[in-house]
Amino acid sequence: MVTEDKQPSPSGIAAMLTDQTSACAAAREAIAGGGEVVVLDREGPQWMVAGIAWRRLATTSKRGQPTLGLDETVEILARHRDEQLRTATIDTPDRSWFFTVYFDATGTELLACSGVNRSRSPDPKDSPDPVQPR
Repeated sequence: MVTEDKQPSPSGIAAMLTDQTSACAAAREAIAGGGEVVVLDREGPQWMVAGIAWRRLATTSKRGQPTLGLDETVEILARHRDEQLRTATIDTPDRSWFFTVYFDATGTELLACSGVNRSRSPDPKDSPDPVQPR
């Protein structure tokens, strides 16, 4: 368990990654393999955190970029309206996958986990057109 004044440790995060989403097992493996874990020291409003996850889902879907548990994460975060949430990130040792872990405001409950594969570089034609001056 984590108190408000103490951030979860990598081993604590690994223990909390059970079956919230299909990305949990891969995120646990990344931690066990020596992946870098960064826990943000502040919480953010649900609408902002969920909005970032939703946008990440839209962008990766458009690009055909592999993800794990991202659609599940968006659904889970939508159920936590009007709450403050905390996040942590996990990079695999080879940096091919990037995971985001979502907690309640105290960091004691892990709500969701999503992963994005970095091995496919974005196709420039998938980027939005630059704004044209009028």
